[in-house]
Amino acid sequence: MLHKKDSIRGDLEDDVFASTDLSIAMPKYKFPPDEQVARHAYQVVRDELMLDGNSRQNLATFCQTWVEPEVDDLMTVSLDKNMIDKDEYPQTAELEARCVHMLADLWNSPQAANTMGTSTTGSSEAAMLGGMALLWKWRERRRAQGKPTDRPNLVTGPVQICWHKFARYWDIALREIPMQGDRLIMNPEEVLARVDENTIGVVPTLGVTFTCQYEPVADVAAALDRLQEDTGLDVPIHVDGASGGFIAPFVEPDLLWDFRLPRVKSINASGHKFGLAPLGVGWAVWRDAAELPEDLIFHVNYLGGDMAVFALNFSRPGGQIVAQYYNFLRLGRAGYRKIHEAGYETARYLADEISRMGPFDVVYDGRGGIPALTWKLKEGIDHGFTLFDLADRLRTRGWQVPAYTLPADREDLAVQRILVRHDFSRDLASLLLDDYRRAIGILRKHAPRESLTEEEAGGFHH
Repeated sequence: MLHKKDSIRGDLEDDVFASTDLSIAMPKYKFPPDEQVARHAYQVVRDELMLDGNSRQNLATFCQTWVEPEVDDLMTVSLDKNMIDKDEYPQTAELEARCVHMLADLWNSPQAANTMGTSTTGSSEAAMLGGMALLWKWRERRRAQGKPTDRPNLVTGPVQICWHKFARYWDIALREIPMQGDRLIMNPEEVLARVDENTIGVVPTLGVTFTCQYEPVADVAAALDRLQEDTGLDVPIHVDGASGGFIAPFVEPDLLWDFRLPRVKSINASGHKFGLAPLGVGWAVWRDAAELPEDLIFHVNYLGGDMAVFALNFSRPGGQIVAQYYNFLRLGRAGYRKIHEAGYETARYLADEISRMGPFDVVYDGRGGIPALTWKLKEGIDHGFTLFDLADRLRTRGWQVPAYTLPADREDLAVQRILVRHDFSRDLASLLLDDYRRAIGILRKHAPRESLTEEEAGGFHH
């Protein structure tokens, strides 16, 4: 026993990299037979994480990669809180309810104090909840009219994968407006060409993922108003505000896109994007309680209390909701406006500088959408490299600046895109531009014999 005690003490006192545990490769696809010293196992995992990219240099992601130290602390003290257990953690549930009402107020709900909404694990789940409510309400209307409910469709502009998943999972025909020529987002004419009596709703996006532009929600609503006047067809709108829902209210408060438009019945947004919360929180809010069908609400007797549940997930962490509430209190309207305006200034600076470099045409310059920019290579010129080559070259300096082709009907067009988040300062932008110019110079001097494909340039695609 004494010998074993000395052996254990030796393991604990050894330099971690000279320890017996780390002198061999630990198993990776089978459970190890024995325990490991905690700091040794920690070091192994920590070293593997070192091989990931630096998240703050990831200019592809919409998601937050930096939070204030206070948020770190709140996440730590909330580590054990299960959001679904509102009886055990009633104050966390209260913070969630406050966030819903604050968002309803921010988005100009006529009944902000009595609206319905929920937190989710992200904007994709929130979007699916909004789509489900549209489907259920459409079925109600059709049954009341004595009409069949077997051929629903949904009209969208160019959308990200969550809406394709929603349409497939719920057996709905997705009428996605394709990009054509220089029109890369939906417009009222294209919407009207696709709606009919089986349309459960129209989904404009406030910040299209491919180009970052806002789709014209007010113009689409006005066109649907005229359609109802002419035909009696009443088609609701759900706004996918994954990014813009946390930007437009602060930076462009007069922009009409939210519940000030009576046709807008629900909105989803991502708290962990421009809501500045840590990864793992989204929001779905309905115009008023009548727009959320009762059939979608479950009353669950769980862990000692009755709970109204209408999110798709059940158990989930509460820390992100706590952090979201902290941000609302900490920043207020003025703080969010200041942060997002700084992002816009950096995006426009980058767009202007990239335009001056010569080889590029800017597709979106940070004006009329979210704080971001998108550009393409000038056409009709042999540059000796592609945007995929540039994306690959920038990765040698840690930058992830995605290059990708656009979706159906514009797959011929490749673009690069930068998302300007809270933590991307003007100084970092200047360093990126230096590396960008250096990469162009190297590629011009040493033109690749064969350009990289989209997958080879880092695997980024939509």
